[in-house]
Amino acid sequence: MADKPAIVLVHGFWGGAAHWGRVITELHKRGFNSLHAVEIPLTSLVDDAARTRKMVQQIEGPVVLVGHSYGGAVITEAGDLSNVAGLVYIAAFAPDAGESPGRISEETPPAGMANLASDSDGYLWIKQDKFHESFAQDLPPDEALVMAVTQKAPLASTFGDTVTTPAWRAKPSWYQVSTADRMIHPDNERRMAQRMNPRRIGTGRKPCFSGLPARRGHRPDPGSGRRLTAAAGLTRTPGRGSREAHPRPVRQVSPCGC
Repeated sequence: MADKPAIVLVHGFWGGAAHWGRVITELHKRGFNSLHAVEIPLTSLVDDAARTRKMVQQIEGPVVLVGHSYGGAVITEAGDLSNVAGLVYIAAFAPDAGESPGRISEETPPAGMANLASDSDGYLWIKQDKFHESFAQDLPPDEALVMAVTQKAPLASTFGDTVTTPAWRAKPSWYQVSTADRMIHPDNERRMAQRMNPRRIGTGRKPCFSGLPARRGHRPDPGSGRRLTAAAGLTRTPGRGSREAHPRPVRQVSPCGC
């Protein structure tokens, strides 16, 4: 595929841009050379969307925005820029206008919600002794411990920040449901995916970004590169192996600790 778009990766709560490390190397192997992982402050949806927009505005040509977890809310808010060609949601929040991640979570609470705790400064943490089972359940204990200690906590108020105009209503979008997710209930993921009527992305038995955002215990999954490659095929002429020309159902991924 000639003229591949740039890809901007947006992390979620309790992690940082480095969580995309294995995704970055996989995409680079597949010929994507304009790769960017934005480090958002997790202080408010306004701040996080503004930081993401600034990065996108530095890039010439089409951009595919990829959001994981809370990063989905960020690309929903920031994806209205003219050079954003598509949105990819990886087990992510995709709020509609007036919705917040917190409201969505309250409707169908995920298994890990009980393991969150706020501190006196207003930051929201995953309890360290519950981090492995909540966020990284198929990673080795030592790796999960490091992630628990180094987690990047958001301001708790960010959970209540609402989307204004959702970009997925105007941009081609892809969504991947992770059926063993413990930080966003899989039923919420299915509901958000179905209402955006996403284009179908590739197949694979391991969930989404196995090891990419390391969240929820993802291990390296070669299929993740194929799935992002499919989403990034926006500049191709429709045909065998290219993106679909019409919306198709979301694919649900088999449980694997995502």
